[in-house]
Amino acid sequence: MGAEFAGKVVLVTGVGRVGQIGHAVAKAFGEAGARLVLADVNAAALAERVREFAAQRIEAVASAGDLATPAGAKAAVAAAKDRFGGLDAVVNVAGGLVYVGDFLALTPEVVDKELTINVKTTLCVSQAAIPALLARGGGAIVNFASIAVVRPLAKMASYSAAKWAVAGLTRALAREFADRGVRVNAVAPATVRTADNVTQMGADAKYLELDDLIRAVLYLASDAARGITGQVLPVTGRDVA
Repeated sequence: MGAEFAGKVVLVTGVGRVGQIGHAVAKAFGEAGARLVLADVNAAALAERVREFAAQRIEAVASAGDLATPAGAKAAVAAAKDRFGGLDAVVNVAGGLVYVGDFLALTPEVVDKELTINVKTTLCVSQAAIPALLARGGGAIVNFASIAVVRPLAKMASYSAAKWAVAGLTRALAREFADRGVRVNAVAPATVRTADNVTQMGADAKYLELDDLIRAVLYLASDAARGITGQVLPVTGRDVA
């Protein structure tokens, strides 16, 4: 994918598991020349990712912690400063789907978890990262919304609400920091072909290919998109909204 991020420091969250979106996104940034901060709650998995990337000559440092807390988010940003001297971009991949089912059976505990892993992680990491981005004269944040913000999804009320919140946060931060050089955008992907999704849904389901999603993320984080902020970009592949 070229070396468009050579010398840049990129923080990617939700990187612990091989073959999932965060892992693939981080690898793509590394292959494009970025120095990486890998953040996840799973310390052992992060250590494996650092070793994996080192073998591919991708420089990376791990920060394990709860990204839905200010302490966990600040630790990830501190790792960027301590190891690489600063931070240029953030990709908030961490999140996920907790519940699929009848709205009338939805519990407050499930709602809290869905909002925590999707919204609080994005909010806390962004809040910790923006001062570091400002210190470099600006930078880019790319958040992960969902096709649910483009097309309503039945049986996914709490997930849809959480991803709408991510989209709203994206637009609010873009407006607040536009004049200070920090761009904030989001991707809204359809169902992505990952090992987990294929296991759960079968190989013949309609999928967005990982490479197509990655290209959209790298574009929004790159200087090529320097005129774009406050946007939620649908990335749907064949699953046209």
